[in-house]
Amino acid sequence: MRVLPPILASAALVACANTPTTYTPANGRDRGYSEQQIESDRFRIHFDAGSDMSLRDAEDMALRRAAEVTLLNDGEWFLVVSSSRDGNERDPVRVRTGVSHRFGSGGRSGTSVGLGVHFDGDAGEKRVSLEILIRTGEMPQDRNAYNAIDVLNYAEID
Repeated sequence: MRVLPPILASAALVACANTPTTYTPANGRDRGYSEQQIESDRFRIHFDAGSDMSLRDAEDMALRRAAEVTLLNDGEWFLVVSSSRDGNERDPVRVRTGVSHRFGSGGRSGTSVGLGVHFDGDAGEKRVSLEILIRTGEMPQDRNAYNAIDVLNYAEID
C-alpha cells in the first residue's frame, strides 16, 4: 500500500513536534497540573495542556486535580467560584467518514467507504484555571458544586 507510509510519517511528525500532555504535576514544565493555596479552604488549580489535548479534556483534568486537592484537605466536595479557559476549541485529531453509492449503466452500481484522519497542528496550547472552595457536609444544588469522589470515579472511566 502506497498510502500508509505517508500517513505513518505524518503521524510521526505530529508526535515528535509536541510533548504529549499527561496527567502529572507541572513541576516547572509547560504541561500538567499545579495548585496554589490562597486561604485554608481556597485553592487555585491550573492545568496546562498542549495541542494534543482538547480544551474539554483539559477542563476535565483541572476538575480531577480539584477533587484530589479537596480530598487531601479533608473535604468532601468543592465549589468552583471562578474559572478561566485560555486556548481554542479545536480538537487535535478529527476522524471523518464518508459513504457514497453510484449507479451506472446496465444495472451496475458501487459503494465506496472513506475514512480520513486529520491532525491539527494548530490546535494550540490550553490553560484551564479554577478557583475552588473546599467544603464538607451537605452539598448544595449548585451546578458549580462537585462531589470529589464522584469526579474521581468519572475520571477513572475515561
